[in-house]
Amino acid sequence: MKVKVENVENKTNEVKLEFTIEAEKFEEAIQDVFKKNAKYFSIPGFRKGKAPFKMVEKMYGIQIFYEDAFNAIAGKAYEDGIKEKELDVVSKPEIDIVQIEAGKDLIFTAVVSLKPEVKLGKYEGIELKKVEYNVSDEDIEHELGHMAERNARLVTVTDRAVETGDTAVIDFEGFVNGVPFEGGKAENHELTIGSNTFIPGFEDQIIGMKQEEEKDINVTFPEEYFSKDLSGKPAVFKVKLHEIKKKEMPEINDEFAKDCSEFETLEELKKSIKERIEEQNKSKEKYELEENAIEEVCKNAKLEIPEGMIELEIDNMEKDIESRLSYQGINLEKYLEMIGKTREEFRTEYREQAEKQIKSRLVLEEVAKAAKITVAEEDIAAKISEMAKTYGKNEDEIKENVGLRQYVEDGLKTEKTINFIIEKAKIK
Repeated sequence: MKVKVENVENKTNEVKLEFTIEAEKFEEAIQDVFKKNAKYFSIPGFRKGKAPFKMVEKMYGIQIFYEDAFNAIAGKAYEDGIKEKELDVVSKPEIDIVQIEAGKDLIFTAVVSLKPEVKLGKYEGIELKKVEYNVSDEDIEHELGHMAERNARLVTVTDRAVETGDTAVIDFEGFVNGVPFEGGKAENHELTIGSNTFIPGFEDQIIGMKQEEEKDINVTFPEEYFSKDLSGKPAVFKVKLHEIKKKEMPEINDEFAKDCSEFETLEELKKSIKERIEEQNKSKEKYELEENAIEEVCKNAKLEIPEGMIELEIDNMEKDIESRLSYQGINLEKYLEMIGKTREEFRTEYREQAEKQIKSRLVLEEVAKAAKITVAEEDIAAKISEMAKTYGKNEDEIKENVGLRQYVEDGLKTEKTINFIIEKAKIK
């Protein structure tokens, strides 16, 4: 096999590789494909799967084997070529078949993006603003308010009409053009007025209704409504109000502390809340300081990110989102339909984030090289041990997984690099 590399005109960090695979090897690939698929061919005068290659070639044409033969041989050729030329490829290859014909060399090209060169600017002694969050009395009262909300009880109201904040117990049935639609009917449904969980305008029209009152509510489904059959259409809901409930908030005192926590007094509960918020603030301060440090070092660095690398990053982000959606029983196509976006629009929205992630990763890698940052074996072993306990895995399994071990090492190196930048920074 021969591999030729040339730069792509007017494209930074892109090269075209031309692969030439000897005719004999391509012929071997064709024969291998024939052997694997012989059982599917029916030739008059031969039992199914027993016809010789020449008869199959004569009847179906040798071109029938080209695609599978190419796929069987091109992948390894590509990987070997990348390794031979010592290229750091960061994109999917764009493959183009130049020549594919029995008895001739197989020739194809692959256009790929290469890892860009990073020119570091200042990364030691950068100026950072101190990030600090203090716990105020309002923060503690706010948290106590949330606890009171969670422990409030609903009591029935009979002497007034529905108000904002009430829970209305209703029967309803929706109609479009006088015809009921699927999912538009419920009985004894509890709706919190002001929660904005129903179609815009629906909850507002419940306000003022009294027990056992019936009413027609007119609304229009939003244009971006997930059901295309209903989006943008006017609808009428026939509603009957059965019951009005309001929240009865508990008094925040020592009894509240006893009932809603493990503490005996309100002061003890407040102290615990303060400590918890302080811990959260420390994490928030650390995260923001790290983000500011990375942003500052990236701002000082110069690099050109190739298009193929950005597209691959967006691909990976898309796969991650698809994986998370699958836990909710939704695929990406359905999700896009629900939010009213095309796949292209969705990918465009993530482009800026993808570029930022790539730049951060590459710049931190370069800082680690420049600062000669390494990770000790004992640190890797300790992290693997921690992971094994967290996920209930065997330590040896993780150690033997080369990719996972590398992921652990890379993560620790990134962490050390960020710490190095912060330790050397001037924090004001």
